Amino acid sequence: MGSRRTLATVVVLAVAGLAAALVWTASNPGDDAGGSGAPTAGARQPERQAARNRDRTGPVAASCPPELSNCVVASGTVIYVEATDPDGDGDAHFVTSSRQGVTLPGITIFDVKAELRPDPLPGVGDRVGGAGPVYPGSHGQKQIEAIEFEVAR
Repeated sequence: MGSRRTLATVVVLAVAGLAAALVWTASNPGDDAGGSGAPTAGARQPERQAARNRDRTGPVAASCPPELSNCVVASGTVIYVEATDPDGDGDAHFVTSSRQGVTLPGITIFDVKAELRPDPLPGVGDRVGGAGPVYPGSHGQKQIEAIEFEVAR
């Protein structure tokens, strides 16, 4: 039960952190202490990360079988990995920042069963994508039970 609470706590903290980052970015559009308007070395760091992400190949597009009515396709950047599932069935969970926002606005969780687990597992910052039916997780959150799962390498 504690590990399930941990996942829920991480999702809440990730959303709060994302919201704080968005507020900070909106209120600090690159001004340094001198007021020159030129970004500082620290301010350029997100630009470098964004450039690296743009240079990566996105995940192969997943698709839903037509007979699966509650199937969703999503992709995003991994912000948390639960590599060891508390119930011991070998699946992994990936919390992503995602435009599709299946779980929460801007957040999608993928539940990837053992036979679909990529090796090595993607980590924070990696791009992933998948498709599958949407079901409630252990805390009632919506998550994609992946029938396809891809990692950008």
